[in-house]
Amino acid sequence: MASSHEGHIMKLNPGLMALSVGAFGIGVTEFAPMGLLPVIASDLAVSIPTAGLLISAYALGVVIGAPLMTLTTGRISRRTLLIALAGIFTLGNLLAAVSGSYGMLLVARVITSFNHGAFFGVGSVVAASLVPAGRRAGAVATMFMGLTIANVVGVPLATWAGAHLGWRASFWGISGLGVFTMIFLRLALPLLPATSDGDAIAELRVLGRGRVLGALALTVVGSSAMFTVFTYIAPILRGATHASLGFVTAMLVLYGLGLTVGNWLGGRFADRSVDRTLTVTLASLSVILLLFSLMMEQTAAAPPLIFLWGIASFALVPPLQVRVMTAAADAPHLASAVNIGAFNLGNAIGAALGGAVIAFGFGFAAIALAGAATAFVGLIAVLIAGRYPNDSGAQPPQTIPLSPECSKCSRKSETPRSLH
Repeated sequence: MASSHEGHIMKLNPGLMALSVGAFGIGVTEFAPMGLLPVIASDLAVSIPTAGLLISAYALGVVIGAPLMTLTTGRISRRTLLIALAGIFTLGNLLAAVSGSYGMLLVARVITSFNHGAFFGVGSVVAASLVPAGRRAGAVATMFMGLTIANVVGVPLATWAGAHLGWRASFWGISGLGVFTMIFLRLALPLLPATSDGDAIAELRVLGRGRVLGALALTVVGSSAMFTVFTYIAPILRGATHASLGFVTAMLVLYGLGLTVGNWLGGRFADRSVDRTLTVTLASLSVILLLFSLMMEQTAAAPPLIFLWGIASFALVPPLQVRVMTAAADAPHLASAVNIGAFNLGNAIGAALGGAVIAFGFGFAAIALAGAATAFVGLIAVLIAGRYPNDSGAQPPQTIPLSPECSKCSRKSETPRSLH
């Protein structure tokens, strides 16, 4: 019955569908520029490394914008806030689409990034409030499903459009998706009044708790384990596996499919036990990356390992997000948004770690070993935390606070339509 219920979440819950569409758009706008860098660099007459700063600037904007946007919008209706965040997303992409210089495009990327952390942070709490108790990790996973699908469909499509129609065409298309998201959110979500009293100092104090800091640190470690290797997957496959460009593209799609499966599995099992899900997933990620380091030169081994790697990588996301929301139950929006920033910080740290491995001449296999070691560090942290009941985070969904009308809905196990 559990899997059947989760399988119908997207069909029966338009609010979750709207949040997932927003996540899809954010995923495309975050990752598509990676495939567009050569085109952008050539058109704007800058080097590839300089164009790469567009990605770094976006990540930095997420880290800064997540707490800033959340702290200053605590008294705004959740639905209104999510629509406004989608508006910032749309504005930033429109500015990117009309950019005539590198500087203007850089500013556009920073503006776009400011919606990212707050949208996922607030959206996670809203998603959890739209379903009955015991299904909230699955609801968070449903929203993040849009992000994983973006890597399978949206990013390749944006890359194709950029190569054939110009890179600005991709941003025009993403802008249109932003407008659609705003309309969908308005029609699908209930009013969802603000639950914060606007006390920013009190919310910041929550982030100073040991349990919250530990949960955020675990997110950084888990994300680092993923991006230590994923950042360099193309050169690894070309250099170590000696794969063709077509094979590399196929492996990226396969990895994206693994992310989608992993996101669903992570949400399903985190509803039963967050810590058990994290333990199994981090252990699996360590083993898979270890095997990848040993077998990356064998072409036949790449597809199954990359698919399993994708599953393990994103099965971490729902439990990590719910763990933070639980540890900071009286400031879940801020903590959840900051956790998205932690994912991006882990992205940067992982990329730097993998780059350092290359710079010191240890070879491609050592990159996967570094990722495996990072995942193992996360596993040890979860096992240590699990020895202390107050820090275990077990059965967290029941502690996530809801707005008054949503809590009534959860008790009755009604669909979002009854919330209006």
